[in-house]
Amino acid sequence: MPRTALPETAEEAVPPRRSWRPMLWVLLGAVIAVVAVVAVDRLGADSGSEQAAPSTTAPTSTTLAPPVGEKVHRIIQPSLVLVQASTPDGSTSLGSGVIVNREGQVMTADHVVAGSTEIRVTFADGTESAAQVASSEPDRDTAVLQPEQAPSVIVPAVIGGGVKVGDDTYSVGNPLGLVDSLTAGVVSALDRSIDREDGSGPLDGLIQFDAAVNPGSSGGPLLNRSGQVVGIVTALANPSGQRFFVGIGFAVPITGGGGGGGRVPQS
Repeated sequence: MPRTALPETAEEAVPPRRSWRPMLWVLLGAVIAVVAVVAVDRLGADSGSEQAAPSTTAPTSTTLAPPVGEKVHRIIQPSLVLVQASTPDGSTSLGSGVIVNREGQVMTADHVVAGSTEIRVTFADGTESAAQVASSEPDRDTAVLQPEQAPSVIVPAVIGGGVKVGDDTYSVGNPLGLVDSLTAGVVSALDRSIDREDGSGPLDGLIQFDAAVNPGSSGGPLLNRSGQVVGIVTALANPSGQRFFVGIGFAVPITGGGGGGGRVPQS
């Protein structure tokens, strides 16, 4: 039999086998490259959107403005005065007042001190002093007191301008002996007239307001939203004959040098 020729080497007889490892590394590298490109694109897109989108969060503040009433009270408090007037029958009339100039003079209601035998004033810092009536306008129910001893620091109140119906208003005084009390309301009417309790004639041109006032409030300041004095509390309406607040008070409009209201002495 003829003999079949054998291959000289095994490599010639068996087809060469290709290695799979290089192909695997190439494929893996391609996948990693694609993933990296996608990640970069996503990162760039996200960054761009963050920069382009404006913030919709409103700025916040941890500091709130104080209520108007608190501000008004803080402004007027150093100028407030407690007025006590002894009468010939031995009783004491209690009222309020306010420092109106650098001399430490105190403006109050005339009916609080009229006919008194002794007047004493107590300032916001606790200073107590005897006082005398320096001037008075009975027809306007206002009086100015000159204390014998002023407080070490004199803080005159700021005098304001006119008011309008509907304006916010504040009364500060010593109603029923409750010192340094603030009440709030609005101006209810202007140019009101009322009859005096002593029958001495009417009081004209008054500011009507609805902030609560009671005995002891007379002579205290009526204030606007800026803490400026616009009037001196003079009376409260008492149709029942009882001396307590029923929703209507009256104040003499205050002026710096004359006109229809109480006149503030200049220092």
